[in-house]
Order: sequence, then structure tokens, then C-alpha cells
Amino acid sequence: MSWFIRFCTSSVGKKYIMAVTGLMLVSFLFVHAVGNSSIFLGRDAFISYAHHLHSLGPLVPLAEITLLSIFLLHVSFAVSLFWQNWQARSDRYAVTRSAGGRTWGSRTMPYSGVVVLLFILIHLLNVRFIEHSQPVADTVRIVLGNPLLLILYIIGICGITLHISHGIWSLLQSLGMNHPRYENLISMFNYFTSVLLAFLFFAVVFTFACFH
Repeated sequence: MSWFIRFCTSSVGKKYIMAVTGLMLVSFLFVHAVGNSSIFLGRDAFISYAHHLHSLGPLVPLAEITLLSIFLLHVSFAVSLFWQNWQARSDRYAVTRSAGGRTWGSRTMPYSGVVVLLFILIHLLNVRFIEHSQPVADTVRIVLGNPLLLILYIIGICGITLHISHGIWSLLQSLGMNHPRYENLISMFNYFTSVLLAFLFFAVVFTFACFH
């Protein structure tokens, strides 16, 4: 048990756990985006998709608790690593280039993470933790019909895209899957994944916003 504690409290262990939990969260985002894409087939198709999810019964809260646990693990280790790097900032200045390059994604990881966290709270407060007296498709349409909330959703999706644009690279690096020979291929995969996820979410958001 002591080896596990040492692993979890080491920098390598924290990065590995962040990589694994990050992979799980990105996978959920893709599943969530693809599921929400049912709105492209119309309101009834989206309602049918939502009804199918809720028909899973106890599996739904179990999945939500699991997802929350993964998210809290990711956030807690991210904060721990950020604080650790902040304390060692004198050493940080000695490195001018990190794996994946000095991109907007790498420079803003902590800040885009905060944007993502706030966006998730806004989304849950307006869609999940409310009284469902009408079909969820109508709830989402009303939410995204609010210009202020629509702007916040756009900012949130941009934050997610920026965050995972470097997060995927960090994930591959932490799992030891990066190699100079495949740097261009990894970079293409990284940006393709980020752009694809952003496209799906933006398409869903604007379909709901324009839905009558």
C-alpha cells in the first residue's frame, strides 16, 4: 500500500493519474457530443435519446457518481501539480520549451481549466439541477435562446477546446506514447480531435439556439 501512496504523491504518479482521468473525461465528452448530435435528426429524436438514457434506471446515478469521482480526481491532482510547479517556478524559467511546444493551450491550461469548471457548473445549474416539467429538448432550447447563456456556452466550448488541445498531447506524453519521429502525426491527431469535438458541440449548440 505504501508504494501506491508514494506513486500517487510523486510528480510522475500525479501526471499519470491526470492522464488516465483526462482520457476518461475526453472520452465522455465525445460520447456526450455524439449523443447530443441526435438533435440534428429533430426534436423527437433528441427526446427519444434522452428518454433512453433515463430508462437505464440506477445505472444513471451510478454513472454520474463515477464521472464526478473521475472529475474530482483530475481537478485535485491538477491543482496539486499547479501548486507544485508554482513553488518550483525558479526551475520552470530554465525550460523554455515543453513537450508539445509553447502553445496557447499549454500556456493557459490552468486558466482554461477554470473556464471549463465554471462552464460545467453553469450547464448543470441550467439543465441538470432543475425541475423537469417539460421535455429536456425544450429546456435546452430555452437556455440557449437566452443570449447571455448562449455567449457563456460559446466561451465554455472554446475553453474546453483550448484545454484539451494541449491536454491530449500531455496525456500521450505521460503515457509514454510520444516520440520525435511521430511528432507531426501526434500533433495532427491532437488538433483534429480538438477541432472535431469543438465542431460537434458548436453544431449542437447553434442547432438548439436556432430551433423553434
